[in-house]
Amino acid sequence: MGLKRPIIIGEIDYANAWPLFHGLDDKGMDGLYRLVAAVPSKLNGMLSAGELDVSAISSFSYGKHVDQYTLLPGLSVGTVGRVHSILLFLKQPIAKAKPGTIAVTTTSETSVNLLKIIMAKRFQCNPSYIPAEPNLDEMLKTADAALLIGDPAIAASWQNHSYEVLDLGQLWQEWTGLGMTYAVVAARKEAVEKNPDGIADVYRLLKECRIRNCAETEPLVDEACSRLGGTRDYWRMYFETLQYDFCPRLQEGLELYFRLAKEMELLPQDVKLSFLELQSPLKVKE
Repeated sequence: MGLKRPIIIGEIDYANAWPLFHGLDDKGMDGLYRLVAAVPSKLNGMLSAGELDVSAISSFSYGKHVDQYTLLPGLSVGTVGRVHSILLFLKQPIAKAKPGTIAVTTTSETSVNLLKIIMAKRFQCNPSYIPAEPNLDEMLKTADAALLIGDPAIAASWQNHSYEVLDLGQLWQEWTGLGMTYAVVAARKEAVEKNPDGIADVYRLLKECRIRNCAETEPLVDEACSRLGGTRDYWRMYFETLQYDFCPRLQEGLELYFRLAKEMELLPQDVKLSFLELQSPLKVKE
């Protein structure tokens, strides 16, 4: 029994995920899929509620729903080192005064829990975390520090201010020696069971999209400059820094993240990475 409707795909509505999706909505493919763009936290909830079949989601959300999801191999958003769009802004340098309160974005789960791990394990600090809309000035009216992700973090990093800015990707890499995966692409297991061929076709499209966009980033740079501002050099650096292939080094970093999250009781269970298995080898255009 196949799905009688298009496969609904969730697309993270931040520049860091563009290489996974840019140009996909132009393909159409006879109504195979429909794209829904939203911030990670919204997509996390939609996939868990069954409103999406496949989605880019916060890595932490995969950990919460590991029994319901399967990962699409070779598709993720990660870095080894600086990520440039997951940033902690502090009123005082952390070496001088550890923050007592941190306002945290409501748009993601991975980064908020990564911050909790880094604060507790690396800095031996246990601040209060205050959920807040992603507005730096408003966040810092009532907190010692603020965590922003995605496009709002980039925009805030361009502002003239006196805050210390810490990049969570850099903090993680310096501490663990590993990369970090902030978002993964997952399918609901029930969607795979109902329409394995359709999910395989969507996976092929996403894989081809990633390969094409990572090989030629100038269209992404054009769109970023037009929609978000900044310089071409900045956006070239940004897209070249991010990694999208979910390589073993990124997987290793994510597995450590999940172990630490379980140790700190941020996750209720151990998490094992489980990938989509295809009945026949999938040919992807390189």
